[in-house]
Amino acid sequence: MKKLALIIASVFTVAPAMAGPYVNVESNASYTGSDYTNSTTDFHVGYEGDVSDTVNYYVQGGPAIVAVDGTDNDTQLSGKAGLGIDATDNLNIYGEISLLTTEGDADNAWGSKLGAKYNF
Repeated sequence: MKKLALIIASVFTVAPAMAGPYVNVESNASYTGSDYTNSTTDFHVGYEGDVSDTVNYYVQGGPAIVAVDGTDNDTQLSGKAGLGIDATDNLNIYGEISLLTTEGDADNAWGSKLGAKYNF
């Protein structure tokens, strides 16, 4: 058991220093009160790297399963791209843009995220 804990700890210690390709599976569900309305599950392949010592990026994309309550599931394409900047040793500013395709004449869904993370 101690060997397993040591292996897991070493993987998490080394992983942040690694850059390159990755797989990301993420599911986001929405509810109104306790009523489920929809979910989107992304199955992405991506790449991340460093621009410099203080700037990193990622791009990812792939199929997304869209499950709206009361309808059949639908498979679309989705993608994300993000950038993080270490403003100081403790403060990271980050941003992300995302895209989810739609069928027919409907407009594609775009999203954005902007945030700051402060480590104590």
